Amino acid sequence: MTLIQIILATLIGGIFSVLLAATIALTFLAKFANRMVAFSVGVLLGFALTDIFPEAVNLGLDITEAGWVLVAGIMLFFLLEKLALWRHDHATSLGKSQYKPQVAMVVIGDGMHNFVDGVLLAAAFLTDWKLGWATAIAITAHEIPQEISDFMVLLNAGVSKTKALLLNAISGAAMTLGGLIGWLSLTNANTAIPYVLTLAASSFIYIAVADLVPELHHHRKPKDMLIQLGLIALGLCVVALAKLIQH
Repeated sequence: MTLIQIILATLIGGIFSVLLAATIALTFLAKFANRMVAFSVGVLLGFALTDIFPEAVNLGLDITEAGWVLVAGIMLFFLLEKLALWRHDHATSLGKSQYKPQVAMVVIGDGMHNFVDGVLLAAAFLTDWKLGWATAIAITAHEIPQEISDFMVLLNAGVSKTKALLLNAISGAAMTLGGLIGWLSLTNANTAIPYVLTLAASSFIYIAVADLVPELHHHRKPKDMLIQLGLIALGLCVVALAKLIQH
């Protein structure tokens, strides 16, 4: 019975949140995808630096060690992007279309974050079923703005609406995988959680700073700067609101 509840809760947190975010992102927000890049910067940095990374430290990871893991993660995603760029250049030379490199990194980073949420859900249900469902509601609440941000990044990278939905659904399904692994071997899974969280944070930071911020600098008019600052602030406000609802 506990396993069934864990699977249901992870499907709600991982898949339902994607569908709800898609309803918003792929309808009236889709035509503003280029403008919403600034919003995504605020959401990604907000979640990475005020939610995911602090959670890794709170779970017992030494702050200095966490810093080194964060730096290592940023270097790892730098190498991944280099490989993606080389593949992109090769495909372009052959006349094949390729998406921007941040597409893979968004899916990987969000997948790691969802995986950890699944493990945490399993831990909550194994403690008390009421705590488990309360945790599922909290996770869904903070997943929705994150998923909207991911949709905006994918659409701006040239991904079709259908493929963006599919990619986000795949990363959302990682929550169910995390729930199953957490149920099977919670002790071993708990040991890895702070490190996986820190790597997820590093992916969000890298995407925001290395890929999205340079795109914002292509629009240099004072009006553009004000709009971008406003959207970044809006993204940070959404993160703060999601954390408030989660707590």
